[in-house]
Amino acid sequence: MFNFRIISIARKEFLHILHDPRTLLIIFAMPVIQLVMFGYALNLEIQRVDLAVVDYARSPASERLVDQFRGSRFFEVFPYRGSLDQVEALFLERRARVVLIIPADFGEQLSRNPLTPVQILIDAVDPNAAVSIQRYCDQVIRRFNQQYGSRVPLPFRVEPTIWYNPDLKSSHFFVPGILALLLMMIAALLTSITITREKEMGTLEQILVSPIRPHEVIIGKVLPYILLAFLDGALILSIGVFLFQVPFVGSLGLLALLTTLYLITALSLGLMISTLVDTQQVAMMLAMISTLLPTIILSGFIFPIPSMPRILQYISYLIPARYFLVIVRGIMLKGNSFGQLIGPTAFLALTASVLLFIAWRKFRLNLER
Repeated sequence: MFNFRIISIARKEFLHILHDPRTLLIIFAMPVIQLVMFGYALNLEIQRVDLAVVDYARSPASERLVDQFRGSRFFEVFPYRGSLDQVEALFLERRARVVLIIPADFGEQLSRNPLTPVQILIDAVDPNAAVSIQRYCDQVIRRFNQQYGSRVPLPFRVEPTIWYNPDLKSSHFFVPGILALLLMMIAALLTSITITREKEMGTLEQILVSPIRPHEVIIGKVLPYILLAFLDGALILSIGVFLFQVPFVGSLGLLALLTTLYLITALSLGLMISTLVDTQQVAMMLAMISTLLPTIILSGFIFPIPSMPRILQYISYLIPARYFLVIVRGIMLKGNSFGQLIGPTAFLALTASVLLFIAWRKFRLNLER
């Protein structure tokens, strides 16, 4: 009986969606529009880029080179004592976005070899940031060459290696971001509308005085939108992979699992909005304000969080998309495992739990009035 009630409510909601052009427009037109809008790169300056130094030379020349990077406002330099085989862990665990590798014979080669190579590895999951980082590295090295040029015949050469996005395509960065944005917007928006619609029509009270329990009403109402949100996610991924050639190197099952957690967060937000307002128009406006701008501005979707003012960096911890963006980009572009995503997953789970508790608590209080 319990499952039959939920299925009956979900079936009724599906039928309403099929006969509501506005809802169908939100579900199926919005992904295409957003992909067109955000499909192009935005060149933004970034600062305080974490740079790991693997200095095998440990000579005066290599120290001067490292000092040049340390003196730049663009880099936060720290030494790394691990082996070359472990360098990728710096990228996978997000401890560094650039790795400078100085060979053991750097000082000797610099004094007699016209082209002494050093290697710079760059995390290019964000292609716009990677281009800026490469430009910053070139500036530092040019300054080193100018100061050291009188001692060597010719400056050394740099051999940058771009990881995870060798062609620096902006779509590789923005398509996962659009996925996070649309899932949050659609799930929160439609959930808030479906509850307030029942309040406007006066049918919510009729449903709640029936033998149907409140949690059965909520589950039955939001279940169709969970399925539709997954459908939207599949649509965005398909367009991204097949049209924009965005790679997917990680686990689809892991992404689906963590996407479910993200959707619970969005649905909880929509439920909470529905308890605050009584009309669909106000619910739609509040859902858009609380999801669109915070996700675009404060999640790392477009603007790098480390370059924001400190107060905005703290506020960004309250934005669920901040954690999901790390998850979806890590899985799609880097092939991150669950163990490498424990941090953002834990924060996302905490956010989902808090929002779900507040939403359900307020919903129950409204029913008891």
